[in-house]
Amino acid sequence: MTHLPILPILLPSLVGILLILPPFANHLRMQRWFTLGALGVLVIIAIELLMTTDQSPLIYILGGWHPPFGIMLLADRLSALLVLLTAVLAFCAALYGAAYEETTGRFFYPLFLFQIMGINGAFLTGDAFNLFVFFEILLIASYALLIHGGGKEKTKASFHYITLNLIGSAFFLIALGTLYGTLGTLNMADMSNRVTTLMPSGQIIAKAGGMLLLVVFGLKSAMLPLQFWLPKTYAAASAPVAALFAIMTKVGLYSIYRVFGGIFGETAGSLAFMAHGWIWPLAIATLVFGMLGALAAPSLRLLTSNMVIISVGTLLLTFVVNQGNALGAGLYYLIHSTLVTGALFLLADQIRVQRGNAQDRFVVSRPMAQGKPLGILYMIAAIAVVGLPPLSGFIGKLLVLQGAVEPQEQTWLWGTVLVSSLLALIAFSRAGTALFWHLSGSKPGSETAHPLQWTAIVLLLSASPLLTIFAGPVTEFTDRAADDVVNSHEFVLQIIDQQEALHSDGH
Repeated sequence: MTHLPILPILLPSLVGILLILPPFANHLRMQRWFTLGALGVLVIIAIELLMTTDQSPLIYILGGWHPPFGIMLLADRLSALLVLLTAVLAFCAALYGAAYEETTGRFFYPLFLFQIMGINGAFLTGDAFNLFVFFEILLIASYALLIHGGGKEKTKASFHYITLNLIGSAFFLIALGTLYGTLGTLNMADMSNRVTTLMPSGQIIAKAGGMLLLVVFGLKSAMLPLQFWLPKTYAAASAPVAALFAIMTKVGLYSIYRVFGGIFGETAGSLAFMAHGWIWPLAIATLVFGMLGALAAPSLRLLTSNMVIISVGTLLLTFVVNQGNALGAGLYYLIHSTLVTGALFLLADQIRVQRGNAQDRFVVSRPMAQGKPLGILYMIAAIAVVGLPPLSGFIGKLLVLQGAVEPQEQTWLWGTVLVSSLLALIAFSRAGTALFWHLSGSKPGSETAHPLQWTAIVLLLSASPLLTIFAGPVTEFTDRAADDVVNSHEFVLQIIDQQEALHSDGH
């Protein structure tokens, strides 16, 4: 049995533990380079995992207890893709943080690694209860990372963030208890099999548990009306943390894909697509709220935070359009939006530092010491995130629009996505004018970006032209990854059937 599926969880957890022990605990420089080294290795592991799962899914059985009773990790194209995305984003965020003043605390890097462990675990688990466990790991680490460095705004944002997520965790447990009592299992592949055999009374209870999970995952993914925590939380976080948080909403979206595309998907009988009727209007409302928030944003960090909400609405639409057949296009857009918004959070921080008291607010300020290169990077990021040609945002949105085949779907999807792009263009044009043209005086500040910070921003932004150049093979892969929402469960069920057959033969 290959140990590849557990390595993205094991590596950050072991290195994180190592960094809180002597002699690393009191040596920040050693912590930084060990973290960067571990994340570099994680990128390599994630690439190998992606290449391996493109041939066949991998199942990792912990403790020798076979599914559906034992703890199982499932690595398929979809989970491997998101693990690689997390690794690349985390490496660039840590690279930026290596020269960042707010990462000077002794526990920043261990917490950073523990959060990556939780995120990777959520992507790789094949069990709904362990999805809850990994959710709690990544959330506990994010609580500490959010407030790291102190300050009034961070304290206020963290209070709201922690309170809402604790409530969400309680609902998560109630939902899991309801589903376990009804289905008798929390292995997601086994749940997808047993949900088809429920009696009408059991279907009502299972539907109640499933819809409660939609509330929980809606909170995690910032789906309206549970999105109000996100803008100020992301804007208050330090730059490396905010960049890493760009993947956090994708954990909630991934959970929606697995639960409502796999367990309650097309094979669920009378419960098939039970959440789609709710997700449709909520996705559109999320997009509309993100548009309004982007237009009203007084700073670049808040503008970027609202772009995260817009991307959530778009990705939810790809999940329900054409009964989920547009999900492959959504995954391409997910890769693009995660990396570009991560770069924007880092870029917003550098603009904040170089503008002095004006920070990243859209007000008159002194010139920036590195205004020209920052302006060029801002223009590239804006073109990419808005969805203008020739960068990946344009291709991603074009693929999303092509996913709608029914006239009613086309009306809602085309209208909402195109209007949101237009308003995003207006918002970023206004922001760029305020940040780079509305200047007071001629003497720039003295603060400049560290070479590591430039490298991190450029690496993330380079993903957009690369996604454009390799759009063909990437979209072919994302289409196959979208199919794994259902196909991987069928693969696991075959393993379960084989184990049951062996068990029967043994007796």
